[in-house]
Amino acid sequence: MQALDVLILLLPVAVNTLPYDIMPVDCVDVYRRSFGHSGVFTIYPAGTTSPIQVYCDMGCEDQPGGGNGQCVIQKRKDGTVNFYRGWDQYRSGFGQPSGEYWLGKSMTKKYELRVDLEDFEGAKVHVQYSSSVDSEHEEYKLHLSGFKDGGAGTSMDEHNGFSTFDKDQDTHVSNCNASVNPNGVYLWGDSIYGIGINWVYWKGYKYSLKAIEMKIRPV
Repeated sequence: MQALDVLILLLPVAVNTLPYDIMPVDCVDVYRRSFGHSGVFTIYPAGTTSPIQVYCDMGCEDQPGGGNGQCVIQKRKDGTVNFYRGWDQYRSGFGQPSGEYWLGKSMTKKYELRVDLEDFEGAKVHVQYSSSVDSEHEEYKLHLSGFKDGGAGTSMDEHNGFSTFDKDQDTHVSNCNASVNPNGVYLWGDSIYGIGINWVYWKGYKYSLKAIEMKIRPV
């Protein structure tokens, strides 16, 4: 069984190599093909000519269906990656799937969305939605429904558009969303109003979270 040697060249970290005849379209597909351990995999959501590397989370056992096959689209955990970036970089993605990263706007259909949050005291909460994201032509507008609270509250209900410092596309008065700031400055707990990794209905505007992961799975 041959491995996709080219994957080793793309990242300076270990990537789970798959046989040439396995072309998973998402992390659920990876899981169903008996690769049940979490890690970095290559998936092909738009066909064999456009592979992307993602972190597949096979945990989240409290989610309906076991949560197996979550594709991590955003991860913050230690501040090693600068998330203060412009529109073009957010569109294409940055960071490493093995650590902190932003996947980019390469997957825009209907998904189950789960957000896991952790503070510096070790408390963990989450929230789940049914979600879809419009195309770039439609400014990546986010549609949410089916809210399920895991202790994080409804902060994300007010999240309606995607903005960067050089492109304001949400409906808030400034180029940010009112109650969530997952891509804010990585700080340690108490922070200046609204600039950290804020989740207002859990910790308010002046507390920056230790960790956040946003994960999707096809409906």
